[in-house]
Amino acid sequence: MSKPKSSAKRECRPCTGCCDGWVQMTIKGHPVHPGKPCPHSTGRGCDDYAGRPKDPCIDFNCGWVITDSPLPEWMKPSNAKVIVIFNKTQWRNLPVDVAVPVGRRIPPRALNWLKDFAARNRRPLLFSEQLKKDGVFQREQLFSAHGPPEFQQYIEQLQARGQPLW
Repeated sequence: MSKPKSSAKRECRPCTGCCDGWVQMTIKGHPVHPGKPCPHSTGRGCDDYAGRPKDPCIDFNCGWVITDSPLPEWMKPSNAKVIVIFNKTQWRNLPVDVAVPVGRRIPPRALNWLKDFAARNRRPLLFSEQLKKDGVFQREQLFSAHGPPEFQQYIEQLQARGQPLW
């Protein structure tokens, strides 16, 4: 991956996209998913930051914050409305990246940037859309694949069989 323009360490705060449920996880026994944020999220940070668990909080690797992130400054999740997780899984020895929206859909500017990055770097991409029913976000997400046709077919087959994507 290419390096960012700035080597300064990036800070999450005030972004709380992962804490607000856009990335599905369980925090101290509490399921966190779209429409159900972590009970410790204040919308500006964590009210138990010092006591946050190693897994998933400390170990979570937001693609915007990681060292040498290739994501440009404008792709901070609170701005670009997308959370990128690099190397979430592998396909044919290629790293597969995952992008989830902070909201219903990834905005076109961010999704186009991610698709271009995926193509230039031979990194298949999985990206999702949050589903709503009766105006309420659901835990289920609709995933799409970007990359070689064989990768797209592979993901379609996993989905048809109800198998996890990673």
